[in-house]
Amino acid sequence: MPGRTSRRRFLQTSAAAGVGFWVAGGLRARASNSANEQIQFASVGVDGKGRSDSRNASRHGAMVGICDVDSNKLKAAAALYPDARQFADFREMLDAMGDKIDAVTVSTPDHNHAAAAAMAMKKGKHVYCQKPMTHSIYEARRLGEIAREKGVISQMGNQGTSLDSLREAAAVLRSGALGAVSEVHIWTNRPIWKQGIDRPEPAEVPDFLNWDLWIGTAPMRPYTTLYHPFSWRGWWDFGTGALGDMACHTVNLPFMGLDLRDPTSVQAVTSGHNRDSYPQRSTIEFEFPANDWRGALKMVWYDDKGNQPPAELLDGKKVPQTGSLVIGEKGKLLSPGDYGGSFELIGLEKPKVEWKSAPDAGGTDENHMAEFAQCIKSGEQARSNFPDYAGPLTETILLGNLAVWVAPEAGVKGQKVEWDAKTMTVKNIEGLEKIVKPPYREGYTL
Repeated sequence: MPGRTSRRRFLQTSAAAGVGFWVAGGLRARASNSANEQIQFASVGVDGKGRSDSRNASRHGAMVGICDVDSNKLKAAAALYPDARQFADFREMLDAMGDKIDAVTVSTPDHNHAAAAAMAMKKGKHVYCQKPMTHSIYEARRLGEIAREKGVISQMGNQGTSLDSLREAAAVLRSGALGAVSEVHIWTNRPIWKQGIDRPEPAEVPDFLNWDLWIGTAPMRPYTTLYHPFSWRGWWDFGTGALGDMACHTVNLPFMGLDLRDPTSVQAVTSGHNRDSYPQRSTIEFEFPANDWRGALKMVWYDDKGNQPPAELLDGKKVPQTGSLVIGEKGKLLSPGDYGGSFELIGLEKPKVEWKSAPDAGGTDENHMAEFAQCIKSGEQARSNFPDYAGPLTETILLGNLAVWVAPEAGVKGQKVEWDAKTMTVKNIEGLEKIVKPPYREGYTL
């Protein structure tokens, strides 16, 4: 009984401390009296990214609950965490385990992120949720509200956020060293799965897979291997396309450095799609208004291998396969790759700037989970917390898919989507409400 009382006190203390949040100057901390308590984790999704998320979480505490709709994957995880209770349904796990869980990792397909994360936070659990934080703009806003209401620690799995290189580059941008910034260009070689295709013929559901639970919040449809285990990202009902897959990484650096929140419009041209599967290729232009410290600017997103910004923008340098480029009046900042792991300045010397380091736990993913665990114990908010960072970043990114939706004809620029971020409404086009806030299937709530 004393152990349970101690655990309950840990949950209450760490949740109350979580109302601190990260601002430009650093993390605001409220010290927890339970800094030496062991964190008890549960993981929703234990294969793919869930395999590394659960492994990294277990390095900072005990894995007491594991959940997966695939019994083979659940069995493999059980071999690693023999003391963890096993579940196929995250709702059953969260109901059954009560105050035995302190923190939850969510590593499912995009369409089930919000339902699992919301339920966990409403029960007072700290939540680490894979990117993109949610499947829709409304869900991103709502998860941020819940996290703030419940005072829990939250973090999205955009692990580059916990790299010093990315934080330093963002600090360079915030310093004004580039002068007035006019353009940001972001590009990726995704998708590496099939997109822009017709719905395949149904197949028999494998014995080890609970298809009803995999479908979760989405409308029911027959099983096929082109949805599970990997290519779900390419379908509107389940994923968020190449944009949702990678932009939480590649937009992360300029988002942190330039406050790329609340675009006023987005417009896209695509390779064509049927509004069931995302297009193979898209180019999306975002317009951002001026804020209180920088001017208005545009951001251009390019997806698909070979779809990149014009080479002349890099002043003779080779265009990396993926990366981000920020263009200012005094110079440019180029970060090759997806995670902000390095950067270089073009046309100017590197200024001296200050930034707050994340824990160094041995690698990108490890640093990110270490920051989450550290924040649970200290009461400081993680940099990529839901209300103040990850939610607004996810909203910005997923807005691009509204522009993709209204550009279904190959090579024809779609209508510009004019956006009111305060009310989460499209001002000039009807019918996009179901993309902003998709309805949930019965049995699931937000």
